[in-house]
Amino acid sequence: MAEPRRSYYGGQAVLEGVMMRGRKWMAVAVRAPGGQIVVRSERLPDHLYSGFIGRTAFIRGLTMLWDSLGLGMKALMFSADVATEGERAEMSKPVRWSTMAVALVFGIGLFFVTPVMIGSLAQDVTSSGLAAHLVEALVRLALLAAYVGLIGLLPDVRRVYAYHGAEHMTIHAFEAGDPLVAERIKRYSPAHPRCGTAFLLLVVAISIAVFAVVGTPSLPLRVLSRILLIPVIAGLAYEVLRFGGAHVEHPLVRLLVAPGLALQTLTTRYPDEQQIEVAVAAFSEMRRRESEAVPAPTT
Repeated sequence: MAEPRRSYYGGQAVLEGVMMRGRKWMAVAVRAPGGQIVVRSERLPDHLYSGFIGRTAFIRGLTMLWDSLGLGMKALMFSADVATEGERAEMSKPVRWSTMAVALVFGIGLFFVTPVMIGSLAQDVTSSGLAAHLVEALVRLALLAAYVGLIGLLPDVRRVYAYHGAEHMTIHAFEAGDPLVAERIKRYSPAHPRCGTAFLLLVVAISIAVFAVVGTPSLPLRVLSRILLIPVIAGLAYEVLRFGGAHVEHPLVRLLVAPGLALQTLTTRYPDEQQIEVAVAAFSEMRRRESEAVPAPTT
C-alpha cells in the first residue's frame, strides 16, 4: 500500500469547477457547457507562501486568508466566463475588489455585529453580562449554520457544494497515496479537517473565549471590539486549523475537528464522476506546475 502523505494543499469550489492551491501554484478547472474541461493556472506570490510570512505563525494566517479571497474571486470570475462561453462582461479590478469589500462588510455585520446587538438586548432584559455573552455566542453559531444550510437549498449552490466535496475527496485520496481516479476517490469522505467551513466554526468558537475576556462594555465599545478583534481571532483560528490538519490522527485532535467535520454536512455533497474529473484536472495541473524547475507562463 502507498504511504499516506501530509500536505497543505487546499482549494475552493467555483461555478461548475474547482480551484486547487499549492505552495507555489494554483490551478482552476471548469466544465464548459460543451462538456470539455478548461484549465487555467497561476503562479502564487513567493513572499506569502514560501517566504518569511508563510513561515511566521499568526501573521501567515491573515495574509494567506486575504490572498485566498483574491484567488477565490479570480477563480470565480474565470468559472463564470467559461460557463457563459466568454459572453459575460469582464469585471474591472476595482469592481472585483469593491464586490469583495461589500461581501466582507455584509459578513461582519451579519455574523459579528448582529449577535452583539441581540446579546445586548438579552442583557437589558436579564441584567446579566453572562447572559449577553451566551446569547451572542448562540446567535452567531445559529446564523452561521442557518446561512450555509439555507443557501444550500438553491440548485446552483447544491452543485457548488458537490464540487466542494470533490475537492476534499481528491485531496483525501492524494494524502492517502491512492491513484487519482474516480473509482478510488469516491471511497473518501467529502469532509476535510482543513476546510474553510471548519475555519468559520473555529472563528465562532475562539471568538467566545476572546470576547469573554473583553467583557460587556458599553454597546458602541462592544461592537468596535468585535470588529477590531477579527484579525486576532482569524489568526488564531488559522493556526488551530493548520495544527489539526497536520495531527488529525491524534484522538484529542479528532475531537477538536469533529464539529467542523459535522458542519461540512451542510456545505458539501457527494459528487458524480464528472465533477470528480474536474477536481482531479485542477489538482493534477497544480501538481504539474509545482514540479517544474522553471516557472512556466500561465495556460
